[in-house]
Amino acid sequence: MLVLFSRVAATVVVAIGLAIFVAWATSDDPKYNPASFEDEPFEPSLATLDVATTLAQYRAADGSVVTLLVERQEGDLVIGMDLADVGAARLPDPFAVLESIEESSLRDALMGPFDRKTVNIADLLPTGSQGSQHVGIGTNFPEHAAESNSDSVFNFPKFGTATPARTTVSAPPGSLLDYEVELCMRFDRAIASLEDFDAAVKGIFLCADFTDRIALLELADPDDLDSGFGFSDSKSGPGFFPTGPFLVIPHDWTSFTRDIRMMTHHNGEPRQDARGGEMILDFRELTKKVLADMQEPRFFYNDAFVKLAPSGQIDQDMTLMSGTSEGVIFTAPARHDYIEMGLAYLLAGGPMSEKDLMEIAIPVFVENEVSSGHFLQPGDIVRYQASHLGDIVVAVSD
Repeated sequence: MLVLFSRVAATVVVAIGLAIFVAWATSDDPKYNPASFEDEPFEPSLATLDVATTLAQYRAADGSVVTLLVERQEGDLVIGMDLADVGAARLPDPFAVLESIEESSLRDALMGPFDRKTVNIADLLPTGSQGSQHVGIGTNFPEHAAESNSDSVFNFPKFGTATPARTTVSAPPGSLLDYEVELCMRFDRAIASLEDFDAAVKGIFLCADFTDRIALLELADPDDLDSGFGFSDSKSGPGFFPTGPFLVIPHDWTSFTRDIRMMTHHNGEPRQDARGGEMILDFRELTKKVLADMQEPRFFYNDAFVKLAPSGQIDQDMTLMSGTSEGVIFTAPARHDYIEMGLAYLLAGGPMSEKDLMEIAIPVFVENEVSSGHFLQPGDIVRYQASHLGDIVVAVSD
């Protein structure tokens, strides 16, 4: 009887082992989240002056900042007029430059005999606000919220200075670097109320966000993405805030942002494609939300708790981001990951182990993701583009 029982037990163990192996071997291994794409090809263009004013800036040989009224783009060349030539002040703040000249003068300038400047996009200054703390937004597009298992829009402080439209970002060995395309808004004044928002001159520009997925896995609470943990640390690396070549001031920001189409290409392959109108909360609604979350230092960053904005308002040197759409690289663990994480936990002693399940599981999942090589790698090129806002090209280095 004992021999029979042993044989049956051995057969059951082998069967279970075989079933586990089959489940592991046949598991899918997604390389990124799927996205839907519009049928029409992306057609870059600049907004006409009756829709929006398009500005770009570069630094002259004497160190001063030149503000261009952009007339057209030819490949990587931007052609426009130095607004100082038509009477505007020579100032680094693009809003102050625009305020120093009558709007009617802009149209006259485009039709006048003023000299045109031709500047390579690589020589343009960042369009992002010049501060080092900004307002990041999470899961503000329905499909991305679904792929992130999030049921609400949330915010977090993002640290780092804006980089230009032609730039690099580092993906060192062992990292899990992810891309995100976003729209961004900056203002000509501090925003402490919705009345300030309504009165402000608003600049729209293309921006991007990068995510250190290891930091996010280790720090964020997957059951409460608005906990204040993980997002600031994972999205505040050097070079994680590239900005497009143009600052665009629309006459009607609502309709302008609603119609903007933005895309991400990774090594020439389309990965993200969305319209601004897909945002769950528009920029005014986002402003209302973030202004209500300014009081408590509840966001964990660099081993300390900080406020969403140090002054309790969206300062003029801060940017308000839109959040990203579906199609990012990171996906939830697949069946084979769960099997390997479970086995690692059991081999470590299971409930008798000194570590809990997540302490053991996360390193196993990270190792699997790193070895798969499907996150950003040195030599990759990520291109972000948006209608009327130009494009960003980021070369990934080690």
